[in-house]
This record gives sequence, structure tokens and C-alpha cells, in this order.
Amino acid sequence: MVRINPDKPVSTGTTKPAELDTVLAAQRAAFNKNPNSDWASRKAKLVTLRELILGHEAEFIKAISDDFGNRAAEDTLIAECLVIQGGISHAIKHTPKWMKTRKAPTALQYLPAKNVIIPQPLGVIGIISPWNYPLQLAVMPLVGALGAGNRAMIKPSEYTPRFSQLLKEVLAKGFTDEEVFVATGGVDVASAFSNLTFDHLVFTGSTSVGRMVGKAAGANLVPVTLELGGKSPVIIDESAKMDMTVARIANGKLLNAGQTCVAPDYVLMPEAKINAFSDAMIAKAEEFFPTVAGNPDYTSIIADGHYARLQDLLEDAENKGATIRVAGDDDKQQLAKERRVPLTVVTNTTPDMKIMQEEIFGPLLPVVASETLDDSLDTIQKGERPLALYWFGENKGNRDKVLRETISGGVSINETAWHVVQEDIPFGGVGPSGMGAYHGEAGFQSFSHMKGVFIQSKFSQGKNLFPPYTNKTRKMIGLMKKIL
Repeated sequence: MVRINPDKPVSTGTTKPAELDTVLAAQRAAFNKNPNSDWASRKAKLVTLRELILGHEAEFIKAISDDFGNRAAEDTLIAECLVIQGGISHAIKHTPKWMKTRKAPTALQYLPAKNVIIPQPLGVIGIISPWNYPLQLAVMPLVGALGAGNRAMIKPSEYTPRFSQLLKEVLAKGFTDEEVFVATGGVDVASAFSNLTFDHLVFTGSTSVGRMVGKAAGANLVPVTLELGGKSPVIIDESAKMDMTVARIANGKLLNAGQTCVAPDYVLMPEAKINAFSDAMIAKAEEFFPTVAGNPDYTSIIADGHYARLQDLLEDAENKGATIRVAGDDDKQQLAKERRVPLTVVTNTTPDMKIMQEEIFGPLLPVVASETLDDSLDTIQKGERPLALYWFGENKGNRDKVLRETISGGVSINETAWHVVQEDIPFGGVGPSGMGAYHGEAGFQSFSHMKGVFIQSKFSQGKNLFPPYTNKTRKMIGLMKKIL
């Protein structure tokens, strides 16, 4: 039964840091009264969450677009609402199985004892979500937290204040503060939030801020899931079908104007093919978006500072010898006024350019000359481990070599980004691109304590290992060693 109260009053304004401690204490006290809720209770919360999100799609679309300056409704529907709906449906279908106590093998030398694993909720989960996909990246960890039987506190980004207030209002219609609480406010609230003694903390954002969040959590021994970013490479194999490759890279790069943690960051391909690829990318971008300024389908850069940073990356690259190609012929002043950046292909790149050193997080696409697959692998291996990696081609031997010899958070083959929304595989980073994973069962396990239990048999011969030690003890040890 959906528990929605449309008339429940919701406090407005910024959450006070001191309020966070009070809410955490209340959530933990409520959890301790019922530390392992049954499936009926968890399902009711997931159903409520789904109804709340679907019932307020139009409001979320508008709030997010207003925060950005403009974002296509379809971008929000595709990358946020559909992902959430799929995640909740998957959780409702599979969580009863994930919740069950499961048998585990028992080593021969300890038979006839038994081992089992009991999934238990952790308690209170903290979620710090970013601005680029504010709805999806707040709610998807919440799906895992509620499915695993936890309470949750959420701190959305200060860059999306309209969305943050709306999320607070919407969730309050179906959840008490002791179940789900949304904290609003700026950096001071986020800092206080990251210092709380959660039972698990999920942070999605930049690597630099992730280091600070991880340090703060570590001081309290709070386990973390860090979903960060990095420079996600694209390898275009000699065997790739270029028309398909160009279209899919362009789509992945231009979704949300490149403001995606798993957006293709740079392309590796033989130098002789770079010009043709650049021409094709520009043509495809102009096909997707005949105009950029004033186009309701094209997303603005989130803030003036982020827009200026992208311009600085281009200026630095051009000053160091790069060739810059911009899709379309929109008026530059109008583009700047709307904080819109068309697809920009950057060639003749060198490692000393800032665009090759920083995560781009915008619709700029550097192309790097790389003559062989081994050259591409060497480039990737010398860099920090990325959140995503993309390979395009038909040569299965080369594909498998890439999968064997690279380490990244996830991979899409002949596609970009879609591995993120597959609920049956984990989503997460590795090294500088993050730690831990969620989505589907991976999320359930991240937000649960998988408690191992050893059940001794009444027929156990373990008493033969009790002191005082005798020859019988030593014979027993010898027998166990033979079994091993």
C-alpha cells in the first residue's frame, strides 16, 4: 500500500548542521527498535518511492532544467526517471531472494557442522549526491538502502537548489524523517554531513572531493562507496564500423552536454584516420543538434565557473598547438549567455595539455594518435584507472585483449555509458575512480552486513582439540592436515 500524504508540511530553507545529528540519532533509535524489517515493509517503501518519483516526473524535469539553465526533458527521462524505475522494479523482483539466509560450504575437516550467511541491514545510510544527474544519483543508492532494510539521509548538491527542495518535499509525502531525510544547503552542510557516524556513506562526485569525504569518513571508521570519475578512454579498433561508432560516441558525449561521470573523455585511434573521424563527429553533432543556442534539446553547462573551466581547457590546448573544431555556427555571445558549449573536437593533442590531464566533464572531445592496440593500452595503463572504458570494433581477439589488460570501473563494448544502467552487474569505480559498487544485488550487499554464522553439530569431534594436549590431540591435528 502506498503511504503518500500530499498535505504533509515540509520545512523550507537550509538545513542547520546541528539538525543533522538530531536526525541521525532519531533514525538510529528507530532502526534499533526494528533492526531487521521484513520484506512486506521494505516492499511498501520501494513501491512508495516509485510512486512518488513517477508521480512528480514533470516537477522534477522542470526543477532540474531550471537549475541547469536548460536541460532537455528527454535527458532527464532517459538518464534519470527510466533508470530509477528500472532499478526499483528490479529490486522489488529480486530482493526477497537476496534477503534469504543462504547456505555456505563447510570445510571437510569441520563437518558435520554447517555454515550460513545471514544478510542484515547496516542501519543508517548517508548519501551525498552530485548535480549532474541529481535525481538518479540520489535515488538509486536510496533504492539499495531501503531494499536492504536501512534508513537513509541524503545531501543533494548545492548547485541544484530547486531540485533539492523539491526532492525534500516529495519524499516527505511518503516517508517520515526517521525513515528518509533530505538535507539542503551548501558546503558547510555537506561538510557536517560527511563527518556523521553513518553505518555506510555513499558519495558521488569528483575525485578531489571524494578524497576529502573518504578522509572524513575514515576518521569515524565509516565504510564508504565512492563513485568518482576520471578520464574514460575510447579505443577505436581497425575493425570498427565507423558510422555506428561515431553515432554512439556522439550520443554518449553529448548526453547532458557531456556532464556525465562516464562520458567518453578522449579517443585513441591511428593518426591517419583522425581527420575523417573528426569530420564525421562534427557532422553527427550537427545532425543531432542543428542549432545549439536556444535549442530546448541541448543542455546548458551547470554554472559560470564550470563554463569558464571548459573555455580555459580549450584555450590552453590551442595555445599548445591543438586544432579546435566546433560543431555548428551559433553566435558565440549567445552561446556564452546560455552557458552552452557545442561538440568541440580537439586534435593534435599532447600530454602537457590540461585537457589531457583533467576530467573534462563537458562536450569537448580530444583525439589522441595511437597507431597500435598496444600503444593504446600503454596510454591507458600509464594513467589513473578510469570509471569507464569503451572499445569499438568487431575483432574479438582485440576486444578480449583490452578486457584482459585494462582495469576500469566498467566497460561498454560498441556502446558508451549503457553498462551503468544494467541492474544485474555492479556499478562502481576502481582506485582514483572510486571504491565499492551498487545497483542491483551489488547495492543490496553494499548496504547489508553479510553475517557469517558457524553452527556446530552435536556430533562434533572438536573436543579432541581441547587442552590438555595429548597424543590423541596430535593425531587429530595430523588427520585434519591430511584432509587438507
